[in-house]
Amino acid sequence: MAQSPAVRRARRSLTALLVIVIALVGIIALGVWRGEATWTPKLALDLQGGTQILLAPTQIDGQSVSGEQLDQAVAIIRQRVDASGVAEAEITTQGSQNISVSIPGKADEATLQRIEASAKLDFRPVLYLGQGTSAPTAEDQAAADTEISGDGTSVTDESGAVTGEVAPGDAATQEPATDADAANVDPDPLPDTAYDTAWLTEGLLAEFNDFSCTSEQALGLSEAATDRPLITCDQYGVYKYILGPVEMSGETISDASAMIGTTSTGATTGQWVVQMTLNDKGTKTFGEISTRMYGATPPLNQFAFVLDGLVVSAPEMNGQILDGRPSISGSFTQESAEALADQLKFGALPIGFTVQSQEDISATLGSNQLQAGLLAGLIGLILVVIYSLVQYRVLGSLTVASLAVAAVLTYLLLALLSWRQGYRLSLAGVAGIIVAVGITADSFIVYFERIRDALRDGFSLESAVEHGWKKAFRTILASDGINFLAAAILFLLAVGSVRGFAFTLGLITIVDILVVALFTHPMMTLLSQTKFYRDGHPASGLDPQQLGAVYRGRAQFRAPVIKSSGAGKKNQAAVKEAHRRQTIAERKAAEAGASEPIQSASTGKDS
Repeated sequence: MAQSPAVRRARRSLTALLVIVIALVGIIALGVWRGEATWTPKLALDLQGGTQILLAPTQIDGQSVSGEQLDQAVAIIRQRVDASGVAEAEITTQGSQNISVSIPGKADEATLQRIEASAKLDFRPVLYLGQGTSAPTAEDQAAADTEISGDGTSVTDESGAVTGEVAPGDAATQEPATDADAANVDPDPLPDTAYDTAWLTEGLLAEFNDFSCTSEQALGLSEAATDRPLITCDQYGVYKYILGPVEMSGETISDASAMIGTTSTGATTGQWVVQMTLNDKGTKTFGEISTRMYGATPPLNQFAFVLDGLVVSAPEMNGQILDGRPSISGSFTQESAEALADQLKFGALPIGFTVQSQEDISATLGSNQLQAGLLAGLIGLILVVIYSLVQYRVLGSLTVASLAVAAVLTYLLLALLSWRQGYRLSLAGVAGIIVAVGITADSFIVYFERIRDALRDGFSLESAVEHGWKKAFRTILASDGINFLAAAILFLLAVGSVRGFAFTLGLITIVDILVVALFTHPMMTLLSQTKFYRDGHPASGLDPQQLGAVYRGRAQFRAPVIKSSGAGKKNQAAVKEAHRRQTIAERKAAEAGASEPIQSASTGKDS
């Protein structure tokens, strides 16, 4: 027997759903095999615990930090943490002066560096360059050459043209571009410019020679005066610098991003670069800096990005950049380029920070609260199942199966997002899932009721399934669309754990549409071909007797079938339902004899 078009479509939809599930399982299995993923979603801070860092903000002049400055610092630190791929982190003020950063799970070194590197970003000219450690390790040397300074890292214009680079070994051994007397100039009166080598006094050079790139000596560098020279190192301790006073602040950076570099003809170089965009003030200042530095004697052709008192990059200037779009190139990997871009983009903090403490913290709610949340969800699910079975008889089992498919898809998607996007499931996210169960069940109820309405209107079950689907799907799309829009707005405007609630709510809203379209409707189509449902078994939930009168056309009703065993409660209810659904015109027609007589199911005679 040839299959109907509706059955063929149903089988294709179920096959598509199966392919999606297999693909998700396969992708996660590949990640698990490579040691990058797990079969379970990662848990957020409130369920798992993590790392807590307490930051104490300070101003350079020793003044107290205002509430507005503290709020701005919290916002920027939150951007940094989000940029590192950590989800469900908590960044809050503690008291009136401290900032608490809590990260779920064990924070990796890169994330900790981004959080701790939270001082004000400054641009300083390089006045002198030397070896930071007596014997840098190969790993330190490679890290410094890749991410920060000394290996031909350069600032270019957008064309990517690079010329005349100086090797780090040469720059490190060069004397400052000044005569013998310049180093002896008394700093009082102070030099007129930040790049004046008159800053290089004998006392400063002696201090530079004695300076060691150790963490103990680097403490407090973020509080260095902006109008005085600074002796510091890169964050790996490979090179140490004498930097002039601040020439430009990090607030002038509008944006910074990592990308593949291009040549002047638009061809791809295949090398990662960091592209910056400056505001109007920064464009003007940087144009003057680049004009001065271009062609200068090394290391006076270098300038340093200083963050938290350490040099994150000290590139050479290899062109006049007047459009406010400098590009930093060098031996970058994608990860190192993205890390530097984040430091530049989010480094413009109005205040400095010192790390007061760093410790592991236990879950604030723990496994008991997770179990309580799952129990609440299970109770809600059981109530939905009971309602479905009571209201729709055996048809309610399709609701249960649909919810099970939605649960599998949701779990796989959360596990995938935990691996690829750093998503973490919080208790608020669990609440979003529980709320979404009701939304998902509502879609099935809408569909089943539309099928019942079509049966009441005289359609056969197979036709009622298709007719009801067309009406129900429009309603489901409208309802889910509103829910998704609400979740999206909440996710964009909210912060912290509220975003976790919005995320799971929006995710399951999308899953709901997939399940209804690719499982519930196709399964209903196939079930309509079975004798149990097609003949309207009383336990099917689609029995015409229990649904009332069946409309056959204008002013024409087929009255409910009355069993010969007598007018029991069910027969009385069917007759009552038939009369209730008639319009005034139909009732008048019935009184005039236009309606068909009620027949006995056993004799077929008029009653």
